[in-house]
Amino acid sequence: MIGYRLAKEGMTTSKRDYYDILGVARNASDEEIKRAFRKLALEYHPDRNKEDGAEAHFKEINEAYQVLSDGKMRSDYDRFGHSGVGKNGARGFEGFENFGGFGDIFDAFFGGGLGSRGRSAKAATRGTDLQYPVTIEFEEAVFGVEKEFQIRRVEICGKCRGSKSEPGSSATSCTVCSGRGQVRRAQQSIFGQFVQVATCSTCRGEGKIITQPCTQCRGSGRETKKRSLAVSIPAGIEGGTQIRLSGEGESGTNGGRPGDLYVAVRVKDHDIFRRDGHNIHHAMPINVAQAALGATLTVPTLDGQADLQVPAGTQSGQVFRLKGKGVPHLRSSRRGDQLVAVIVETPKGLSDEQRHLFEELSKVLSSPDPQANGDSKGLFDKIKDAFG
Repeated sequence: MIGYRLAKEGMTTSKRDYYDILGVARNASDEEIKRAFRKLALEYHPDRNKEDGAEAHFKEINEAYQVLSDGKMRSDYDRFGHSGVGKNGARGFEGFENFGGFGDIFDAFFGGGLGSRGRSAKAATRGTDLQYPVTIEFEEAVFGVEKEFQIRRVEICGKCRGSKSEPGSSATSCTVCSGRGQVRRAQQSIFGQFVQVATCSTCRGEGKIITQPCTQCRGSGRETKKRSLAVSIPAGIEGGTQIRLSGEGESGTNGGRPGDLYVAVRVKDHDIFRRDGHNIHHAMPINVAQAALGATLTVPTLDGQADLQVPAGTQSGQVFRLKGKGVPHLRSSRRGDQLVAVIVETPKGLSDEQRHLFEELSKVLSSPDPQANGDSKGLFDKIKDAFG
C-alpha cells in the first residue's frame, strides 16, 4: 500500500481516506468493514510484523476502523470527511493500545483464548449489593421515622481477618505459577507460536497455597453474620422508594470495597386517608340537613381534629381544602393539603317521626306558595334535630 511504503520511508503525507486504508467501497457493509480490518490487523500488528512502519500503519488501520465501525461517526465522516469526526472521533492508536498483544486480536474477533492474557483472581472485587424490604405505617411515611432491622450478610472473617489462614500460620507461594497466579503456555498455530496466559488452576489465581485454612471461615476469608442496622426514613417518602446505605452490603474480596444495601420502603394503606402526591384525600359523610343548612364539621386529620365550615346548599361530592394538612415535601418545610369530599347520605330505615318530617318537607318544597317554601327552614331544623 502507498501509505505503508511512505511510512517505511519516513515520508509524510496528508490524511488518507479511511475506506482506502481498509480497502473497501464506501457502501461496504459493517461485516465487510470488519473482515477487512481483521485481515489487515493480523498482517500489520507489530507483535507479528517487525518491518519498519508496520506499527504506524497499524495505527492508521485501527483509526479507520474506529470511525467506520461506529454508525454515527461513519455518517459524520461520509458527510464532512476527516473534519466531521475531529479530535473526539477516531481514537487512533489508543484503540491499538487496548489490545495487549497479538492474541487479543483473536479474542476480539474469534471469541477466544488463543492469546488471552487471562485475569488474575487476585484482583480486588467489589462486594455484592443487598436489598432489604421495610414496611412502615401511613403516618410514618408522612412524618418520617427511624427503623431498626436485622440482616444477614457476608463479611470479612473476624478470626483470620480475610487472610484465609488460621491465625499463627501463613500461606506458601504456589510452586506451579511461582506466586504469579498465572501460567503461560506456548501454543503453535498457522500464524506461528503464541503464548497463552491463564489463571493458575492450582492456586486459583491467588499465587499462594493455604496450608492451614481458618477453622472459622473454612479458608474462604469471609463468613455470614447477622447485623443490626438502622435507617432514617425521611418525612414525605413514597412507597416503592429505595434508600441506599453505602457500604452496608456484602464485603468485597481481595481488598475490594463492600457493596451497598438498598432499603425498599413499602407503605401500608390507611383506613380513611388516601395519598395523592403531597395531598391527602378524605371522604366525610354528612346528612341532608347539614348539607341544606350548612354546618361546622369536625374532620379527622393526621395532625388531630380540625374544624371545617360547610356552607348551606352543599352538594354531595363537593370538595373542601384544609391547607397544610397534607404530606410534607421531601427535605422541605412545605406541606400539601387535605382534600375533604363531602358525601351527603340518604337516610335509611326512617322512624315514624323522621318519615313524618320528610313528608311535611316534601309538601313544602313542592308547594308553589313562596310563603310555604319559607317554612322549609324550620322543618330542616327539626330534621337536623331528629338525625342528631
